[in-house]
Amino acid sequence: MTALALAVTGRGLVDPEEPVIRADDEALLRGRAAFETLRVYGGRPFRLEAHLDRLVASAESIGLPRPDRRRLQVLVGLVLPKAKRGDAALRLVWTGGPVGGPPVGLALLTTIPDWIEPTRERGASGVTLLGFRATAPWLLPGVKSTSYAVNTAAEAEARRRGADEAIFVDADSVVLEGTVTNVWWRRGGTLYTPALELGILAGVTRATLVELAPACGYRVEEGTYPLEELLSAEEAFTSSSVRELLPLVEIDERPIGRGPAADELQEALRALAAKV
Repeated sequence: MTALALAVTGRGLVDPEEPVIRADDEALLRGRAAFETLRVYGGRPFRLEAHLDRLVASAESIGLPRPDRRRLQVLVGLVLPKAKRGDAALRLVWTGGPVGGPPVGLALLTTIPDWIEPTRERGASGVTLLGFRATAPWLLPGVKSTSYAVNTAAEAEARRRGADEAIFVDADSVVLEGTVTNVWWRRGGTLYTPALELGILAGVTRATLVELAPACGYRVEEGTYPLEELLSAEEAFTSSSVRELLPLVEIDERPIGRGPAADELQEALRALAAKV
C-alpha cells in the first residue's frame, strides 16, 4: 500500500511523508480520534456522505469537536485527482488536536492493498477470537476510533495461527464481527449477519449489501447467532469498504463451502459503484 496524496485542514495538500500531527495531539497520546476508510472507484469515492455521517457520529461518541464536513469534503477534493480515475483507498481522520484544540482533519489517499484480490480469488481463512459486546455507551459501540491496538493484536494473532482473518465471538460464542469487517453467511436463500444491537460496527458496505440482496434473490436476517450457525453455513464471507466481499472458506480449520452469494453480491456492489 502506497500513499498517493495527503491533505490537512488549514494547510491543503502536503507531502505524504511530511509529519502533520503534533506530539501533544490526543490522537497520538491517547488514540482519541475518529476515522473512516472508503474505496474510490474510477476516481470517485463510494458513499462518501454515509462515511461522513458515521465519522460525525464517532466523533460525538468520543467527545471530539464536531467534524467540519465542508472542510473534509474540500480535503477529499484535493487528494482525489491523484487517483487518476482509478481505484484507491481513502482514509479520513478527525482528531481533537492538543488539549484545547484546534481539531485537525486529514484525508489520505493510498493504493489498494495488493493482497486483497489474490485472497478473494482463493478464499480467506479465519480464526475465532474472544471479543465482547460493546453495548454500554462508554464501550463506544459502533465507533471507528484510532484506538486500534486490540484489533491489530487480533490480526497479528490470526496471522500467527496461519489465518487471514480474525472473527470475534463473545464469551457465549455469539458471532460478532471481524477486526475491520462485518461477517455474513448463507443457508439456502437467506443471508445471516449479526445485528447492530450487539454493538458491532454499522458497516457502510454492510448496509449496501442489505439493499442489494433482494435483487440478487436473497433475503437478509439480522440477529444473535451462535458460532455453530456460522461454522455449519453453506457459504460465508466478510464485507468492508476497501476489501469489499471476501469469501471465507475455512474457520478454525473447519472448511466452509464456496457458494454463489459472495460472487453475485460482489458483482452487484461493483455495478452499483460504477453508476455513482
